[in-house]
Amino acid sequence: MPEERPDELGYHLVHRLGRRGAWRPILGVVLLVVGLFVLSPLLWQLPYVAWMLATGRSVGEGMDRLLDLENPTPAGLAYVNVVLASAIPITWLLTRWLHGLRPGWLASVAGRIRWRFLLACVGISVVALVATVVVSAFVPQPAGAEIGAEPNPFTSTTRDFLLVILLLTPLQAAGEEYAFRGYLQQAFGGLFGSRVFAVGLSSLLFALAHGLGQSWPVFVDRLAFGLVAGALVILTGGLEAGIAMHVLNNWLAFGLALAFTDMASTLNPTGGTWWSLPGTLTQSLVYLVLATWTARRMGLSSTVSRGVLEGPRRSV
Repeated sequence: MPEERPDELGYHLVHRLGRRGAWRPILGVVLLVVGLFVLSPLLWQLPYVAWMLATGRSVGEGMDRLLDLENPTPAGLAYVNVVLASAIPITWLLTRWLHGLRPGWLASVAGRIRWRFLLACVGISVVALVATVVVSAFVPQPAGAEIGAEPNPFTSTTRDFLLVILLLTPLQAAGEEYAFRGYLQQAFGGLFGSRVFAVGLSSLLFALAHGLGQSWPVFVDRLAFGLVAGALVILTGGLEAGIAMHVLNNWLAFGLALAFTDMASTLNPTGGTWWSLPGTLTQSLVYLVLATWTARRMGLSSTVSRGVLEGPRRSV
């Protein structure tokens, strides 16, 4: 990874230009976990409960159906997406209130989303995906892992799932990036002053957040994704590359499930196989190289000058 000059800080050290106090990132991590996994789910259930009451339906049965990811519905997938998308305003509030910094510094060291780079990364993610498909074609597939040749019938439920995937999945993917590669990476970076801790700890939490009951191949696959996305944040100075890769991956996974298998198997992967890792590593490494090269070609900085940010320094 590139060396930092004394007067410049990498993305993971941005919090050090805000309010002082080692307790701030620790409290911020706790508040993020509580906000994202406790408060946000409860708040997003309120509109659904109100709708159930207004239509005279059973709230208990309706909530059981909404939260049943073993038999997901379009409403259930929408609920999961908006809960995870809530990480964006939560991290913005924590960055402003707790650290005294503009939320834009979560997006990149430029203080905003660099839209040209984000769009370029969408194209790069397609190239990396093609490389993955080519490599995966030569990798043995376990019995039962093949995608069915006959597509699923297109129904009104398929249509509703498709609308949710197209409209809300990008927000869900961006929310996860703002939480894990954004706030957590800056929090751990500011606390420990280390790229390794910033990327490693946020990636470990990202993998664990997808379920404690997942198999080792699935866990390692998600950990690898987190490590690559985290490294990209350091190398490119922002979340754009991770967001683009995350959106395309989720679109592909949900799209294939909708077309050929079922949504439950995608939302609750239990098996997994080590033979998926060659494809994952191919996609990750190709994307890592191309996205980093593109950022350099576009002249994007991966660091921010200490004089740019003037967050309040007082301890409260």
